[in-house]
Formats: sequence, C-alpha cells, structure tokens
Amino acid sequence: MAAVSLDARIYDFFMKAEFEKLAATGKLEGKHIEPLTHLTASGYCIHRSWGFGKITTVDTVFARFVIDFPGKAGHAMDLGFAAEQLKPIGKDHILARKASDLQGLRDLAGKNHLELVKVVLHSFGGRATVDQIQHALVPEVISNDWKKWWETAKRELKKDGHFQVPLKKTDPVMYQAQETSLQDRLLGEFRAAKGLKARITAATEILKNAADLADKKAAATEIIGVLNTEIASHQRNQPAVALEGTFVRDDIRAAAGGDATPGELTPGNIWAQEHVKFGPLLELIPAIKHRRALESFQAANPDRWVDVVRHNLNTVSAKLAKEFAQLLIHEGKINALKETLARLISQHTASSELLLWLAKERSDSFADILGPEVFRAMLTAMERDQFNEKRSNKLRDFIIADQELIVELIGTADFEIIKDLTRALQLSPCFDDMDKRSLLARIVKNYPAVQSLIAGDGGKQDSTLIVSWASLERRKDEYHELVHKKIPANSKEIAIARSYGDLRENHEYKAAKEMQKLLMRQKADLEAQLVRSRGTDFANAKTDVVSIGTHVQVTDLLANHREQFTILGAWDSDPDQGVISYLTPVAQALLNRKAGEEVTFEMEQTKKKFRVDGITAYKTEPVQQQ
Repeated sequence: MAAVSLDARIYDFFMKAEFEKLAATGKLEGKHIEPLTHLTASGYCIHRSWGFGKITTVDTVFARFVIDFPGKAGHAMDLGFAAEQLKPIGKDHILARKASDLQGLRDLAGKNHLELVKVVLHSFGGRATVDQIQHALVPEVISNDWKKWWETAKRELKKDGHFQVPLKKTDPVMYQAQETSLQDRLLGEFRAAKGLKARITAATEILKNAADLADKKAAATEIIGVLNTEIASHQRNQPAVALEGTFVRDDIRAAAGGDATPGELTPGNIWAQEHVKFGPLLELIPAIKHRRALESFQAANPDRWVDVVRHNLNTVSAKLAKEFAQLLIHEGKINALKETLARLISQHTASSELLLWLAKERSDSFADILGPEVFRAMLTAMERDQFNEKRSNKLRDFIIADQELIVELIGTADFEIIKDLTRALQLSPCFDDMDKRSLLARIVKNYPAVQSLIAGDGGKQDSTLIVSWASLERRKDEYHELVHKKIPANSKEIAIARSYGDLRENHEYKAAKEMQKLLMRQKADLEAQLVRSRGTDFANAKTDVVSIGTHVQVTDLLANHREQFTILGAWDSDPDQGVISYLTPVAQALLNRKAGEEVTFEMEQTKKKFRVDGITAYKTEPVQQQ
C-alpha cells in the first residue's frame, strides 16, 4: 500500500488490518499493532524528548510515520520505534487543540476562562499546577499579560463549584464533576488546616471571598471560635503567629458584621507579655502586615511607642526601618527620627540595614542628614559586618549599583574631606579591586583633582587638554552661564514644585529634579575639562614634523587627491575650513610625521593612506592669557 494521508479519514479498523499485514510479513511485531492503531486514530502524540507531534502521514510501504515535531517538521520514524516511543493524545488535548484550532482557543480565552482551564485540566488528567497551565497557554493562546488573565480566571474558578483552587501555587488546580459550594469548600480547607499558621492562610482565603459566601455569619462564627482557641495556645511560644491570628480574626468579624467574643485575646494582650521583644517579633511578621503590627503596638503603648521604635530602629531590617520611619513621620515625629539618625551616623554605630534604607530613601526630608559622614558610616558598618562575619552584602551591592549615591553624599563636602573619603575607600576591605575602581572613577569624574591620589602624578600630563584661548573662553562662558543662571533657576523650580504638595505624584517636582541631575552632570563634565585645559596661541609650533598648530598638506594616495588640514586645540573644529582637533583620528595619525612620510590608518572603518607633502606654521597673533 502506498503512503496514506491522515486527511483521507482513515478508519481504525482499516489501519489495524494494514498493521496486521505488516506483522504477518515480519515488518512489525504483533505487540505494536494496538499502540500504532491508537496513534493513527489520534493523529497526535508526545515524545519525551521532542515534545508534541502531529502525525501527518502513515507509510505502510516503508513502515514509518511522518511526524511534525517543533523544529523537526517532516520527521520520519520507524513504526516499531514509534509504537514504543510515542504516546497518543486525544484530539481534545490542549496541545492538539493548539495545533488544529488555535484561534478557537484564543476566542475561548477571551470569552470563557473556565472552559479553557477545563480543557487544560482534562489534558493533564483532571489536575494541573498553575505553572503547567501557564506553560500550556502562554504564549500561543495568551500572548499578553498572563498574570492579569490568571487573576481573573482564578476568581471565577473559586466561585464555580467544580474547581478546587489550592492555597499553594505548587499544588494542583483540580476539576471535579460533583459541584461543591464555595463556602463548603473553603471551610473544608480551613478545617483540614494543621496549626495556627495554616489556619491563618485558609482564613485569609475565606476573607478574600467573603462577599461570595452563602452565610457569612455562620462561617465567621466557626472560624473565629477556632482561631480564638489557637491564638490562646500560641500567644506565649509563638506570639508573632498569634498576633497575625488576631488580625485575620478581627477582619473576618468585621466582614460578617459580628461583635467581639468576651474574654478573647487582643493584640494589646500579646504585646503586654514581658518576654515579647519588639523588633524580633516584627521580623517574624510578613512584610505586608508590618504597618498593622506597628499600629497595634502604638495603640497598646501610647506613651512609650516613640521611644521603643527609635530604640529599635538600628536593630531591624531595611524594610522594617522604612515602616518605622513612615510611622514616625506620619505621627509628626520626624525631628525625633532625624535626631536618632544623626546620632547613630555621627557615632558610626548605624547598622548597614538602617543605612541601606536611608540610601534608598534619599528624599529632601533628610537633606540635612545626607552628606559625607553617611558614606563614612557606611564604610564603618560594612567593615563591622565583615568582622562579625555577617553574610549580608545588600548595602555594598546597593552602593555599587546606584551610580549617583556616592556623588550625592559627598557633593556638599569640601575638597579635603573628599580626599579623605577617597583614601578611606581605597583602603576599605569591603570592595574587590574592580568594584573599588568603579567607585573611585565616579568620584574622579566629578572631582578630577583627586585623580592624583589614585593614579599618582604620573599620567597627569597625558590627561592635559591643549586648547586655543578662544575655545577656552567659550568653555568658561558656558560654565559661568550654567553655574550662575541655569542651576539657580532650576533650584527655584524645585522649590516652587515642592510647594505643590505630595512629591510622589508631583510631576513638576520630578521633572525639575531630573533637570537638576542633568545640569549637575554638565557642571561636573565642564569642571573636569577646564581643570585639564592648557590655553595656547600656537605661536611656537614646530614645523619640522606635524604638530599642534600647523598647516599640513597631504596626498590621499588611495583616492589620488590632495588635502590640507589645520591641526589646532581639543575644542577647535571647523571642517569646512579644514580645521580639526588634534584628538581626531586623522590628526593623531599625522602628528610627529615628517614631510615625505607615508601613514596608513583607519577612519570610520575605512582604510586611509596619506603622504605628508608639506608643513607650515599656523599664523595667528599671540594672545595673552587674561
């Protein structure tokens, strides 16, 4: 029999007969007949290495399948090998549907989330993890914003009585034919949970779906009773978990509109225990609940919460330090906060976590604290961590990653302090050589004069820029305009924009701050150029070789035509008149060449070959430096 296309609607019994014939002639083993019949009927398969495949042709002459695998279209496979290596999948399998009706699946994704998830679950035997569902649908079916799509679908799944959506992402989503109400399913998960932590998770899920429960009050009564018992048993040995329990209990009661149970433990009861330590307890609370936990402590301790928060500011993580600071600021205690920060920084006792928060914050509210001493305190904190063998490198990594931090911190310092900090950074054991060079380069970029501390005096002459007096005056005028007009005007814009209110949503303020960064970079670049510049009138230029301040006549030997260049200072350029800077590739190739010499070089990836024909002095009237 010749090759047969599956599009010809081959009947199962017909193909089975063909396979039996092949077995009778010894071209196929009898055990392969049934698997091959199933594969042919399905038309789709899975290979453990190559993945999904579509069987396009059954060739009974050469006893082979022709299969399209991803990246292996038209792959021929021996029938016996196929029977042992391939697993048939049904036409309703998600992979088969993607191959046969991709647009239909895309329409389903937009109109019927539940039906599409059901297709995927049936393809995986009735259950699949979120990752498996995502892998099956993205990007072919759902190409944009999977997270948003899944959140919508998940809400629908939870309401539908046929789907079980687990609390853990790694557990499978399941489909069951028998419908179960949302309330029964969620309460079942709550009852099955072991331990207060697990019950809090289950209760939080019930809280999220409270609006869809059939009898909120009945559910709340059961949950609150169980939680109160668990909270009481955990308050001493696991106070952080007990505190979380009181939060979710109170939220469920509020959602159901109930009243507090007489004698139940409150957050204040948990905070009142003598053995409870403020900072360590908060570190055990999930970050999303830090603010609520702080507010519960504040309510339970109205007279001493400020002192406790300030005392613990230097012992907690950067995330908690942020929450502490926000609470103090919100309650009008910013001066107390700044006093604590200033003392810890000046005494070099501030922790790396506290300094990490301050480095990330860097708002105008702390402008009077942020300065060179903060950077010095950072070096001390990191060295202290190394001595105590703390493995956290978050502050160090942030300093390296934030290109502006060091420059902003030392920007208000005088030059002697900057030199001192530069030496401290050079001697610091906290950074490897490559990172240290990167940090030092940031300082040098803004304060070129410290270059001698890093590289020594050698190389200083190499960095000198030879410039004409006219171009130097132009640069000085540009610098004067920037420092005395543009930067002060920008400072006024920032002050005006700050007066508009909330800086987080203040677009005028953000734009003015961005312009400030740009202007300060321009200022630093101009300072770096001016400190390196050396003015000249080119009156004493040598003419025995090509030098700065000479006219040069050359012949382009490859193009066979003559050209003339006037080689002047770093900031001199007038291509129409043949004036070029000595730093250009052409000038660099010609410098120090004698008349008659030939030079080969590349310019803009093009090979050039010039012969120097003549050298004369650039004629100019000597200009005295002002």
